[in-house]
Amino acid sequence: MEFEAAILISQKQPLVVDKIKHSGQLEAGQVLVELFTSGICGSQIGEIDGVKGDDKFIPHLMGHEGCGRVLKIGPGVTTIKEGNKVVLHWKKSSGINSNTPSYEYNGQKINAGWVTTFNKYAIVSENRLTNIPEETPNDLAALFGCAITTGFGVIENNAKLKIGESIVVLGAGGIGLNIIQAANLVSGYPIIAVDLYDGRLKLAKKFGATHLINSAKTDFVKEIKSIIGDRLNVFVDNTGSPEIIEIGYQLINNEGRLVLVGVPQKGKNINIFSLPLHFGKKISGSFGGECNPQKDIPRYLNLMSKGKFSLEGIITERYPLEDINIAISRIRDGSAVGRILIDF
Repeated sequence: MEFEAAILISQKQPLVVDKIKHSGQLEAGQVLVELFTSGICGSQIGEIDGVKGDDKFIPHLMGHEGCGRVLKIGPGVTTIKEGNKVVLHWKKSSGINSNTPSYEYNGQKINAGWVTTFNKYAIVSENRLTNIPEETPNDLAALFGCAITTGFGVIENNAKLKIGESIVVLGAGGIGLNIIQAANLVSGYPIIAVDLYDGRLKLAKKFGATHLINSAKTDFVKEIKSIIGDRLNVFVDNTGSPEIIEIGYQLINNEGRLVLVGVPQKGKNINIFSLPLHFGKKISGSFGGECNPQKDIPRYLNLMSKGKFSLEGIITERYPLEDINIAISRIRDGSAVGRILIDF
């Protein structure tokens, strides 16, 4: 097999889009998928920038949320069948955790994880795939691989937001918008969206934010206090900025929850006075919203199909794979308002 993929050749450099090869032979638990669409998540930008440190697997493929069709299954695969329409996700689910695939580029081995989506075809581990109804739109289905399951999981599993509790969501990108939408689903109030860009805030209002704060134009701490005083229940940080995390910790009440979705760059630590943690304050890091794809994706899809929430307008830009670096640059500089998709 020979097909196009976006390859991370070196950190802090644009991805290289070129043809790669694979033998086509599947090992136990591996599944061959043809991609329809892929989302781009902030995690991939973190990979490119080396947020977690040096990447010992370079060169490698990328991407962890997508939608596609199963072309072939390897030995032992039982939860997925040829012809199934599937969501590709990075969180483990049912089925075999296979060996990771090896691809070839210019005679050199290219590494890949158990799932990649910046490539026209992918060898994916069985437990990174979930079957979905055929009628599910390809573009929206891709977002259930990370943006939606993480966003909803943050509210359900990390923040445990209750009816009428207040929440600040700092960073209204693709995951932030779904955190806001989930907070609205459980009747949180107020739902305060904070971002640097008016376009994102406008979309946040559509998805359920009751109050909007542009932190580039005003003192967002004062604005939050004017809205909620010292009664803030939940602060969700999507930026990974230690300064923002420390501010969130100060803003929540004595029994408030600070949820960290964004990951600080390696070596950049937070500095807090920990005594309040002994009396009810909580800090937690979110690992994909602690979602269970096999259970949660069908549950959320059913809610959407019944009109309980809508994703209309969340996808604001689409690009072919060869323009993936343009898409990434637009996420970096804030030009992208909602989620960007790669169409194959």
